[in-house]
Amino acid sequence: MTKTAHRIFIIILTFIVLVAFTAIAYKGFSYYRIGFEDRFFHPDHANLKPSGFIGHGLGIIGSILMILGVSLYMARKRYRIFSRLGLLKYWLEFHIFLCTLGPIMVLFHTSFKFGGIVAISFWSMVAVFLSGIVGRFIYLQIPRSIEGKELSLSEIREMKTDIGGILNNSLHLDQESYDVIVESIKKKVELFHKNFFVRSIRKYADDLSTIRKVKAVLKKNNLSKEQHRQVLILVKNDISLNRRIDRLVTMQNMFKYWHVAHLPFALIMLVIMVIHVVITIVFGYRWIF
Repeated sequence: MTKTAHRIFIIILTFIVLVAFTAIAYKGFSYYRIGFEDRFFHPDHANLKPSGFIGHGLGIIGSILMILGVSLYMARKRYRIFSRLGLLKYWLEFHIFLCTLGPIMVLFHTSFKFGGIVAISFWSMVAVFLSGIVGRFIYLQIPRSIEGKELSLSEIREMKTDIGGILNNSLHLDQESYDVIVESIKKKVELFHKNFFVRSIRKYADDLSTIRKVKAVLKKNNLSKEQHRQVLILVKNDISLNRRIDRLVTMQNMFKYWHVAHLPFALIMLVIMVIHVVITIVFGYRWIF
């Protein structure tokens, strides 16, 4: 999938979620905004209540979407037979799409009334959804290949460019300018604070200072705009790789801890969801079936 096709793919998925949320909210706004006691007299009560045609349907469709979102992504990760069916990161994005649209539908299925054992499932679903957002953030911080495979520390270091060699071979800089640029990008992450977050803030400020210093040095040399831009790109890429190296181990550990929180909530949600469905069928709520 090209970058343009991928961008269109993401836009379409986002558009579907926004349209679905807007349409359902618009349809039931006058119903959901009134008190629970008054809803019985609302003209759409028969359709929008949890056991109604629309409300019940939203619950069923939303549950199916979440089950598909989890099972398809897990199958793609665990079974080699599916390894050729697209990159893992695309499957993750589709997983996030289904597990965002599904909870939205389930939320409207409840008509914002939570109680009993179903409340445990609902709040577990909320916890899964929120932890999924956190997990997505952590996932993006871990360097990966274009296929979505996690990169090792040695693989990241191999991506680093020999900026000093490029400056020597292709640009005519004075020795002082050359030394300033090379030394500015050789700063070690270990020199900063042991705390990851404090170190990240200090590193960010130092990186901005480095870029400003490089820009000031380049202005002293007779370089074309294109050469000026190429050097800045090289420096920024090197800074970006240094950040990846710094956060690799930290984010890997955070991702392990995240799984400990995310998976139990998902299991609780699914188990209670199955119990809820079985009880619903036993009491004769069959929707259109």
